Amino acid sequence: MHLHILGICGTFMGGLALLARSKGHKVTGCDLNVYPPMSTQLQEQGIRLIQGYNPEQLGSNEDEHPDLVVIGNAMSRGNPCVEAVLDKGIPYTSGPQFLADHILMDKWVLAVSGTHGKTTTASMLTWILEDCGYTPGFLIGGVPQNLGVSARLGESTFFVVEADEYDSAFFDKRSKFVHYRPRTLVVNNLEFDHADIFEDLAAIQKQFHHLIRTVPSQGKIIWPNTSQAISNVMAMGCWSEQETLYPSMRTAGLKGPENIATRTLEQAKSDWYGQALVDDGHVFDVFFKGQKQGQVNWSLIGQHNIDNAIMAIAAARHVGVSPDAAISALERFASPKRRMELLDTVKGVAIFDDFAHHPTAIATSVRGMRAKVGSAKITLIIEPRSNTMKAGVHKDTLVNSFEGADEVFLYQPEHLDWNMEMSMAEATTPVHVLSQLEGIIEQVIGKAQSGDTIIVMSNGGFGGLHQRLIQALQSSDCLLQA
Repeated sequence: MHLHILGICGTFMGGLALLARSKGHKVTGCDLNVYPPMSTQLQEQGIRLIQGYNPEQLGSNEDEHPDLVVIGNAMSRGNPCVEAVLDKGIPYTSGPQFLADHILMDKWVLAVSGTHGKTTTASMLTWILEDCGYTPGFLIGGVPQNLGVSARLGESTFFVVEADEYDSAFFDKRSKFVHYRPRTLVVNNLEFDHADIFEDLAAIQKQFHHLIRTVPSQGKIIWPNTSQAISNVMAMGCWSEQETLYPSMRTAGLKGPENIATRTLEQAKSDWYGQALVDDGHVFDVFFKGQKQGQVNWSLIGQHNIDNAIMAIAAARHVGVSPDAAISALERFASPKRRMELLDTVKGVAIFDDFAHHPTAIATSVRGMRAKVGSAKITLIIEPRSNTMKAGVHKDTLVNSFEGADEVFLYQPEHLDWNMEMSMAEATTPVHVLSQLEGIIEQVIGKAQSGDTIIVMSNGGFGGLHQRLIQALQSSDCLLQA
């Protein structure tokens, strides 16, 4: 079958293209911007890419038409290719629907959902299964460094998928994950996001309820029992087995007999919990049903990653991996690219790339880094790129997410729907709002000292700022010494 994919260079659609090619299909595709690394990865697999949406790429007559067009959720009515598909009557489907119909059939699907931590947790779970000999298939919204690619068919019945709540296509406004029918479901957390398609948190909860309705009675749902938003979803109806997590983030920093007693009582109500043994969380104990299962000593930091790890261990246990085997695998786990990834250390200044773009994710990343570096200076450079952030939905909570950082540089893009400087007026951390990347780089370089940590936070390319910043540090002859 000849598939033509509209919007092929996105992480999800690009991964889908690789899976379809591995199944033996002829795959072509187009996108507005065709560039490395995704373009290189696709072309190496024999997938022809076309720049732009000229409808001539679909062929001039029925014999030249692709057998099926897979339409990405970034495509909308008015797109020349979309209009041509409809006018010519070419069969079409959404990416999630194609995945369900052609890849996930007869698979034991392990789906990882939630507002934050999906990519990291799905990568952990995939690596655990891989390291334990399960050779799973997977489709993840990032590149696990242990595996080197974002998608693979695998050689077993197990398939790990990052289950996104974003809509499927312009003609299917259900969340992507409703198509996947998981047997093992992780729900990491649940907050309001994606304000461009959801009116409020209740609208997102309804989609999660639809997802839970698809899990079989002998399937398993793993979730943090301290989340009121998820508890409300579970109360709508759940017909599957459940295991719960008491998040380590709830106990971080709690001291004193009264707090410890409260923590112990709450943990006893949960199936799983982790206990950090050092402040930055890179060593922690794993508990199940009150019994210690082992200790993880790894390269990741942050209480949030302890919780991600416990979720992955629990999900792997559901398919037969013992907790001690999962713990051993995680000690060799490398964080996915763009998830607090150390890009370079230049003249004693460490530059990290982090995908965080929601206030909660920003706050947890900063807390983890602060625990790691102690009193050393932490500088944040943030691009408010998501549709939700651009709309100003998080403008009142963003200012509180910087606690633990020493200085923040906010990039103000054109046509922002809210006054960034006014929203930052109450910040207790020094915040600078700039509309030019050159100005950000100049100011950051001018204040940098050996021993500093700089974290660039964006869910996009940020105009190449990461490498431009590294190059500027390399060529600077006025870097301050601590």
